[in-house]
Amino acid sequence: MTANRIGIALSVLAILFFAMDAAGKLFQIEPVLKGTQELGWPVSAIVPIGVLILIGVVLYAIPKTAFIGAVYLTGFLGGAIASHYRIGSPLATHVLFGVYVAAVMWGGLALRYPEVFKAALR
Repeated sequence: MTANRIGIALSVLAILFFAMDAAGKLFQIEPVLKGTQELGWPVSAIVPIGVLILIGVVLYAIPKTAFIGAVYLTGFLGGAIASHYRIGSPLATHVLFGVYVAAVMWGGLALRYPEVFKAALR
């Protein structure tokens, strides 16, 4: 019971992070626009990226599609890691931030659905 609650809390943290990221892109908030451009992305890509992240959030938030959503969002985190690495961002705070978010997201999923991960480890 405690593990499940911790898993829900971690999943909510991941959902909030991605939802805020998507909202910043969809509403074209100035710091988000600037940061995304600094990573080398054109302004024309920002809203579509926000829509795609929002799709991942919805997939992750729905219990029956949470695993697919986690895989989907992991792809976005990989892109963020690669983008930060490419421009020479600091390793621990920027480049690896996607790894930290992925650990929270997958940790939440593993604690919510331990039977899925037990079957995968057989």
